[in-house]
Amino acid sequence: MSQAIVVKIGSSSLTSDEGGLNRDKIVFFASELASLHRAGYPVLLVTSGAVAAGFRELGYASRPKALHEKQASASVGQALLMQAYHDAFGRHGVGVGQILLTRSDFSNRKRIHNAQMTLEELLRRRMVPIINENDTVSVDELKFGDNDTLSALVANLVRARKLVILTDTDGLYTEDPRKNAEAKRIDRVNEIDEELYRIAGGSGSSVGTGGMRSKVEAARIAMRGGIPVFVGRVMEPGDLTLAVDGSGKGTYFDTSEHNLPMKKQWLGFHSQPQGRAVVDDGAERALIEGGKSLLPAGVKEVSGDFHPGDVIEVVNASGQTVGRGVVNYAAWQLQAVAGLSTDEVLKRIEVPRLEVIHRDEWITLAATAKARDSANL
Repeated sequence: MSQAIVVKIGSSSLTSDEGGLNRDKIVFFASELASLHRAGYPVLLVTSGAVAAGFRELGYASRPKALHEKQASASVGQALLMQAYHDAFGRHGVGVGQILLTRSDFSNRKRIHNAQMTLEELLRRRMVPIINENDTVSVDELKFGDNDTLSALVANLVRARKLVILTDTDGLYTEDPRKNAEAKRIDRVNEIDEELYRIAGGSGSSVGTGGMRSKVEAARIAMRGGIPVFVGRVMEPGDLTLAVDGSGKGTYFDTSEHNLPMKKQWLGFHSQPQGRAVVDDGAERALIEGGKSLLPAGVKEVSGDFHPGDVIEVVNASGQTVGRGVVNYAAWQLQAVAGLSTDEVLKRIEVPRLEVIHRDEWITLAATAKARDSANL
């Protein structure tokens, strides 16, 4: 599994200008993926394109905007998409399997564990899992966003060797190369900061440097889990192998962190926080730099309605996310003892554990997080 390559292909790379599947493109990408497969890599494909493939079959003149129309289009298009992939991979003697996921699958630890086992079994059988969002049931406010985030979560789930996100541009540029001929390609990124997000374009932007914002965010998630990322273009035979080998036409996002165990992944990327705790500077340093547990003395404010065993988000005084963890207090209990010493806490309430969040039930999500959070639980 540590040699697995996750490749993400978006709708624009698979469909024609008029809508519908471009089967020549699917044949090309299947050939590129089959080359990796023959080279011995376990290969997983995260694909978009179901809505684009299906809306004309339903008689829509253009891509629909209403949720029920998009879901109906996905229902028809997903079958067409899988049939096209089945035929294209079949030319190379490679079998495929379909996995449809939603955000709620990732937030449920049992369901995502079952998905992980299915993926691992398909790879053991030398099949190519083809993964897509389950657009027939997903709602807009819970969607992954062009499947970029989905590809990063899948890469973390299987602890992949590399995530390859294919785009229509050859990487991330200092400015939009379509508007400024002097723009320079950024060949390597070691850390994702606010400046990089600025370069990539504003939130929700489809312009920037070719719609890079969501891809940079996906790279951040993958890097946090110890997965290096390539974002770029594959247009000629052999380009995908070059991308995996380190000489592709795009931007490489490197990471020095280690793969996250499943529980840390769930805490950091899939869990739904039920509340929030604001901590002081000392507690923030202890959590990030010292690898310590969170104690009531470091808590300044509490919000939300949570209970012991729920996940809460921890932020600093500026509102920046420090991390997430499983809380040992109910919201009312933590509000009652926030900022108090250990002796005072014990006088006021009874709790099974003194720590608000034990370090074994914690993941750091701050930009300064280091590989120490990758330690096994």
